[in-house]
Amino acid sequence: MNKKEIELLLLRHRRGLLSTEKALSRLTSLSTESLDFATIDHQREARQGFPEVIYCAGKTPPQVAAIAERICARGSVLFATRGDRDHFRAVKKKIHGALFNPVSRTITANERNIRRNGKGTVLVISAGTSDIPVAEEAAETARVMGNETGTLYDVGVAGIHRILSRTDVLRKASVIIVVAGMEGALASVVGGLVDIPVIAVPTSVGYGASFKGVAALLGMLNSCAAGVTVVNIDNGFGAGFAASVINRKR
Repeated sequence: MNKKEIELLLLRHRRGLLSTEKALSRLTSLSTESLDFATIDHQREARQGFPEVIYCAGKTPPQVAAIAERICARGSVLFATRGDRDHFRAVKKKIHGALFNPVSRTITANERNIRRNGKGTVLVISAGTSDIPVAEEAAETARVMGNETGTLYDVGVAGIHRILSRTDVLRKASVIIVVAGMEGALASVVGGLVDIPVIAVPTSVGYGASFKGVAALLGMLNSCAAGVTVVNIDNGFGAGFAASVINRKR
């Protein structure tokens, strides 16, 4: 249940169309639901604008499927990250119409209930082809949260003319997510070209001295371009969520 649905419920109660007992029952039943291995937060959408998201890594396929089934039973949009084909097969047995994106490693269902919230386009850029899985996770997150999304891949600083020739695309976006490994320089370049929020995602792509993304993380944190913010290494989901919140407020 989202904020508008709660407002409608309270309005019906105020007008005498819904008893106090039934209104309380509806509201209190939305809190949490306990399984043996998980406590599902059904009020997440009302508080944050999007239902609880399942992080599949470390969970067994039956666990992911059971959580997904309870989320979908409430009519909520299902979004699960870092899933594999075993997770998806288990979910598919429980939920008709579930979809799997093997690049972003995300599972979705109830997409018919996605509501368009964004006021513009979230543009996701990757420095290299190897960064695309994290970029796709960001793009899928923003899309499922109700935003128009665009992508621009393999435009890193090793051939800087590639990004400089696309400034028209950059300036049409409302929020930009820059995904880069190695030294992470692309975020600074993009930040210096636009007047909109830029969210940088360091990836673990790179040779030994990249320290599995730490070099890109530090490079992005030390960006001299104003307006660049940074999320954790390989955290495409976090970037997509943050971009969605910014785009919704715009």
